[in-house]
Amino acid sequence: MKHVGENVVRIEAQALNALADRLAGPMAAHFDQALKLLFDCRGRLVVTGMGKSGLIARKIAATLNSTGSPALYLHPVEALHGDLGVIMRGDVVLALSASGETEEILQLLATIKRLQVPLVAITCDGVKSLSDDEGASAGSAKLSNKVSTLASAADVVLDCSVSEEACSLGLAPTASTTTMLALGDALAVALSQKRGFKEEDFANLHPGGRLGKKLARVESLMHSGDAIPRVSGQTKMPEVIYEMSRKKLGMTTVVEGDHLLGVISDGDLRRLLEQRGKDTLDLTAQDCMTKNPKTVGAREFVATALARMEEMKITSLVVVEESSRQERRLLGVLHLHDLWSTEMV
Repeated sequence: MKHVGENVVRIEAQALNALADRLAGPMAAHFDQALKLLFDCRGRLVVTGMGKSGLIARKIAATLNSTGSPALYLHPVEALHGDLGVIMRGDVVLALSASGETEEILQLLATIKRLQVPLVAITCDGVKSLSDDEGASAGSAKLSNKVSTLASAADVVLDCSVSEEACSLGLAPTASTTTMLALGDALAVALSQKRGFKEEDFANLHPGGRLGKKLARVESLMHSGDAIPRVSGQTKMPEVIYEMSRKKLGMTTVVEGDHLLGVISDGDLRRLLEQRGKDTLDLTAQDCMTKNPKTVGAREFVATALARMEEMKITSLVVVEESSRQERRLLGVLHLHDLWSTEMV
């Protein structure tokens, strides 16, 4: 039976290679047209499909949302029983149908045309994704002369036809749904790049996910305002120790106004007590501080801050806004414990 599994994967891989050849050749212009329609959309991208195509449509809608393009999945049967109202002028409809003759999809066409909503079709009937004079390229499936109803009605058709399904009976959607999914991913990724979608945008859309947490900014987790332990350079050490204990971060910043002068950590305090004993209590914060503490910017990634802590073997970083090497305005403090919620430590 292992050969059956191998054959399934090979057939689907061949279908994807053929799709890539079409995208690189005869279908390139149609893909660009579809991409432009999606990019120019001022409403939402409405993705619809029935049966196995519907499951693929759900995933495509989810990927579009995940990469910065507002999308929703519309079940064609539910649409026929009241949900059709979600389609509005300014939207773009992306319809998936292997045959291009799915009855439930075709019943939506009248409303789509009445609202003058652009329609992008992904079908396996293998026609009209190629112009008459282009012909079939190497690696594309053998084309039929029949134009499906959905393909005829669409503004742009993307061809996900396959030479064979991976099912031994040639009936169950397998290779065809794989190519549909790949086309949807290709559109979503190309669209996100065209929109200039960045890592921080991904993080904003995935605040609860592990990837999003890794891409979170320091400013979202740092202690700020009254939660920052801070003393002046002239503060006596008993008051310094009190501030460190009260703010519970194992350190305190030493400041002049908002300007960072240095830091005093629990480790610094222990070393001073070992060296000078009770005379330490007669010193000021300026006498005891580390003058060049490790810092991080508020807009840096939390992952960067964690790497810095691990490299320096420290448990906190002072968050600063640097206008110059001499001027470091205190913004906050990031502690290793703050990173537990990100599941990174």
